[in-house]
Amino acid sequence: MYEYEYSDPGAFAALGIGYIIVMLLIAAFIVACYWKLFTKAGQPGWAALIPIYNLYVLLTIVGRPAWWIILFLIPCVNIVVAILVYLDLARVFGKSTGFGVGLILLGIIFLPILAFGDAEYVG
Repeated sequence: MYEYEYSDPGAFAALGIGYIIVMLLIAAFIVACYWKLFTKAGQPGWAALIPIYNLYVLLTIVGRPAWWIILFLIPCVNIVVAILVYLDLARVFGKSTGFGVGLILLGIIFLPILAFGDAEYVG
């Protein structure tokens, strides 16, 4: 007949827990990057921890109006708005449009470079 081979469910649980831990570490790293960016721009760093308020502070830093928060809530439009905000974020820290494209495509690499590097907020 058929022979079934059962896997250990504990291994799958450990894999899931490991995945959750890695994702939490990445999220904490990104929050630390935004905290540093906010303090570089003269805004409170703790604002990186508050979900909607961090968008407001980010929009303030890049010089966009506060009502753009609503645009972040609209599917597909939020992608275009995020691209524009990241391009503006590179610009206000004195970086080129190419660096902004790097923020968009490889944010996990370019965001720490912007946050912990020598970039200064020029407004």
